[in-house]
Amino acid sequence: MTVIDPREAPALRWGVIAPGGIARTFAHAVRSATRSTVVAVGSRDAGRAAAFAQEFDIPRSYGDYASVAADQEVEAVYVASPHSEHRDHALLALRTGKPVLVEKALARNEREVHQMFAAAEEANLFAMEAMWTRFLPHIDWVRSRIAAGAIGEVVTVTADHGQSLDLPDAHRLKNPDLAGGALLDLGVYPISFAVDLLGAPAEVKALGALTNTRVDGHASAVLQYDAKVLAQIDTTLWTRTPTTAVVSGTEGSIEIDSDFYQPTTAQLRRPDKDRTVVEEFDGRLEGGFQFQIAEVARCVTAGRTQSERVRWDSSRAVMRVMDEIRRQIGVVYPGE
Repeated sequence: MTVIDPREAPALRWGVIAPGGIARTFAHAVRSATRSTVVAVGSRDAGRAAAFAQEFDIPRSYGDYASVAADQEVEAVYVASPHSEHRDHALLALRTGKPVLVEKALARNEREVHQMFAAAEEANLFAMEAMWTRFLPHIDWVRSRIAAGAIGEVVTVTADHGQSLDLPDAHRLKNPDLAGGALLDLGVYPISFAVDLLGAPAEVKALGALTNTRVDGHASAVLQYDAKVLAQIDTTLWTRTPTTAVVSGTEGSIEIDSDFYQPTTAQLRRPDKDRTVVEEFDGRLEGGFQFQIAEVARCVTAGRTQSERVRWDSSRAVMRVMDEIRRQIGVVYPGE
């Protein structure tokens, strides 16, 4: 399998909304592994924006978000704010004519996702959830082997993402006002993995445990597809889980090593007594964000509104699953 160098994608001038940790990863990937550049950054704290701009040699910084969206040099906006703000910041950019890449989870709920995509469709602008995992080489390999029938008919998909996070109640991951909890921050990865391979499930069954701030500290769910096909996902803030993924079929299985959502290795095994490894793929590399950045640049340059790897209907399906899990375990965000 040939891995396409992200530096072969067209250059795009980015504006960044909310310069936190994930935005730092994004800006580093833009600068070190693509032809694109970050030309503007905005924060509610002008000093924070200026420090971020200095760190990444960004020519302009602003003490607000609207100025990033209005900046005439910005060709696309990366939204890296908390989940609770994604819709408003995406709409801010779209209404000024800027394509958007919005961090996952895409919003708080499916209603907000619909509003974002409706605005993008009306303006004929590109919009995408920043599910960077889908663009990684090892995920391409997994999908290609499944499509080739290497493991037969898929029967089960299992994936987990848990981290041991000793967080104060005021932290965004425990704050319901900021759409906190394990599900939207960590669980989105295994859910998106299942939806990517199997599509939208017919039914969701979930159990969970809440933090004292009434967001999900732990959630487990089974996604039903038909009489034979199930996906099982698990996510938690309270322990570091294996963070692996397995796709099992009637003729074999594919095991993705930890951390399955980052550049890593995978094996295709046959279901004999020794579970023999018949193929291996080494997808380890530095970073990983560069592949989705390159995809956005290709799509925007070509005038497309969606990426085929993270289509709007797929992001809607992921959010619909998370909405249903939250409903069943009793997590409600203020103002929903």
